[in-house]
Amino acid sequence: MTVTLTGWLRCKDAAERAAVILHLPDHLRLSLAEPGCLAFAVEPTQDPLVWRVSESFVDAAAFDAHQARTRASDWFSATGGIRREFQRIG
Repeated sequence: MTVTLTGWLRCKDAAERAAVILHLPDHLRLSLAEPGCLAFAVEPTQDPLVWRVSESFVDAAAFDAHQARTRASDWFSATGGIRREFQRIG
């Protein structure tokens, strides 16, 4: 069963936004290259502190592997404290 995650990354200030901007290109590249990744996007909104997140993986194992890789990444070290509001389907 496909796993889809959608939601928001909500920065509290310009420093958090700068961390997203700095680390996002590598995070996107690595995520899209993962086995089982169907789609992966983190896109700015009209609010410069809010990003729209959309991810899709072929199954729960691929999604779980993504989560494990992400938790050990520079992305998570730099952005782990930023508020996330996600909904997972599947």
